[in-house]
Amino acid sequence: MADSFGDRVAAAVRSTGPLCAGIDPSAELLKEWGLRDDASGLRAFGATCVEAFAGEVGVIKPQVAFFERHGAAGMAELERLVADATSAGLVVVNDAKRGDIDTTAQAYADAWLGDASPLAADAVTVHAYLGLGALAPLVRLAGGNGRGVIVVVRSSNPEGRGLQQAVTAAGISVEDALLAEIAALNGSAGVPAGTVGAVIGATLPRTDFPLDQLRGVILAPGLGAQGAGPADVAERFAGCVPGSVLPSSSRGLLRHGPQADSLRSHARTLVRELSVAMG
Repeated sequence: MADSFGDRVAAAVRSTGPLCAGIDPSAELLKEWGLRDDASGLRAFGATCVEAFAGEVGVIKPQVAFFERHGAAGMAELERLVADATSAGLVVVNDAKRGDIDTTAQAYADAWLGDASPLAADAVTVHAYLGLGALAPLVRLAGGNGRGVIVVVRSSNPEGRGLQQAVTAAGISVEDALLAEIAALNGSAGVPAGTVGAVIGATLPRTDFPLDQLRGVILAPGLGAQGAGPADVAERFAGCVPGSVLPSSSRGLLRHGPQADSLRSHARTLVRELSVAMG
């Protein structure tokens, strides 16, 4: 059986540090980089990011929405980016936030995790509003082919906090219940430990759930533009399994483009700061 997604992330962190570089070709960033807001701009943006980040960071996270808004041409550029980044040795997390039930969930699994799909990367982000069990087709496929499913659990946006902190009939919050379910899934039948991860905002205070028991990757957005620094990441994820936490920076890092050398230099600095802070 292939190494689990968690195993490959841990290896990437050992090799190049914990930073996850977001790839967010928004209209604003494309303009700042002097690129056209079309498929050609997406291609140049992605190529620069791969050139800058390969060998400097272990993981990248393309935000699918910025490609999707350009229709088929944009999705073709996402396919190109995934292929080029994979060839360059980067672990790729497609930030697609998908989720549904039954045959639709299976179709999402085939699209984002299936070996035959050009969209498939190392992992995909998902929503669990229909219940974590509804994501079984994605978890099952990821577990079988060494990919990952990263569930949005604790987001830093204020609109999400009321729902995520709501208390369930069991007397615990929705977010803590999801974390407990994820921990139970990892290592269960057909699901190697490290297959299912969680999105937990780096700007939030520590959760009551013991994250060292999650047995999955923690994607921690919010580094840089949203206000979290390396010291915040180190404090909020203290005690987590080494190599399991991926602090993510998108706008805060990408504003140092469009030159690959500048982008690479700032990524290197951020990796060094995170590695020192997180030990």
